[in-house]
Amino acid sequence: MSSNFTLRNRYIVTAAALAVIAIAVAGTLSAIGVDSTANAQQAPQAAGVDVAEVISKQITDWQQYSGRLEAVDRVEIRPLVSGTLTAVHFKDGALVKKGEVLFTIDPRPYAAEVARAQAQLAGAEARAAYTASDVARGQRLLGDNAIARRDYEEKQNAAREAAANVQAAQAALRSAKLNLEYTQIVAPVAGRISRAEVTIGNIVSVGSSTPPLTTLVSVSKMYAAFDVDEQSFLKYVNPARAKGAQVPVYLGLANEDAYSREGKVGSVDNRLDTSSGTIRVRAVFDNADGQLVPGLYARIRLGGGAPREALLIDEKAIGTDQDKRFVLVLDKDNHATYRQIRVGANQDGLRVVESGLKSGERIVVNGLQRIRPGDTVAPTVVPMIKVADTTAPAKSDKSKV
Repeated sequence: MSSNFTLRNRYIVTAAALAVIAIAVAGTLSAIGVDSTANAQQAPQAAGVDVAEVISKQITDWQQYSGRLEAVDRVEIRPLVSGTLTAVHFKDGALVKKGEVLFTIDPRPYAAEVARAQAQLAGAEARAAYTASDVARGQRLLGDNAIARRDYEEKQNAAREAAANVQAAQAALRSAKLNLEYTQIVAPVAGRISRAEVTIGNIVSVGSSTPPLTTLVSVSKMYAAFDVDEQSFLKYVNPARAKGAQVPVYLGLANEDAYSREGKVGSVDNRLDTSSGTIRVRAVFDNADGQLVPGLYARIRLGGGAPREALLIDEKAIGTDQDKRFVLVLDKDNHATYRQIRVGANQDGLRVVESGLKSGERIVVNGLQRIRPGDTVAPTVVPMIKVADTTAPAKSDKSKV
């Protein structure tokens, strides 16, 4: 009887202990806010993202480059004779015509030199005329044996010296006249003149070590110089040159979104720069409106090849994984899938995809940072950026290479 009582007491104590432990655990879970229904109530929701379909369109391959404008003709105006500057005939920055007088150097010393040379020429011609007649007389006397042959030969020699002196005097006169002409410094080409670096009253001298009086650049046409990478040179420029064809090239200024001017490749350097892997190319553009100024930044668009079908996507849809490019593609159940792609050049705000995608596939274009591959998303369908006509190079394209 006592043993049964003891056993019953043990059961009661054990049950009471278990009850106390259960109450304590329940209180602890309640204190830290754990609820058995919490997981069910706080199940993660699908992230909202914008998706768009991959576009397929016919394009022409274009490559973008940066360059600088250069004048076709650039002349440093320097004096060819020394003297005092007496006049400046232009306004700083004005347009001048070929042959227009720019500076005048005091002509009086050179006019005096012309007069002296003319006098010397007259004396030489008189001497030549006298010696010529003396030779004629000596020839008659020689026929009558009235003069020694030695005397006759001396007269011939004097005549030849006189004729040579006439030629020297004529050359001196031409040189004097040329120096007098150089006192009027004229524009060798038509273009826009810079400021006058030397003012009236200063003495100018001949020599390349002295600074120029001013500079003159042509404006009717302008070069745009830029460096083309080796691959583009081999793909576009060199084949066109071999066939005698023109590579299409377009120009846009720094304040323009479009490529508003069409030109042609004027020259290609004769060697590739091995340090940079590029070759210098100069394109020629008309500048009838005078808006192109040497030194301005130039955006160059160089094209080539036949139009082709290409896939285009928004630049924002492209993610970077170390040295790889990828996009997140949605399947029919809106699961995001990692897809590595190979991208090409920009085409009017969109990026060409060379491989990794198919036309019509849905990709995430906004919200890429909020999801991971394998996540289920709540897609909002949006249009891909409106694609301009990529065969018209004058359309807007702010991309840089």
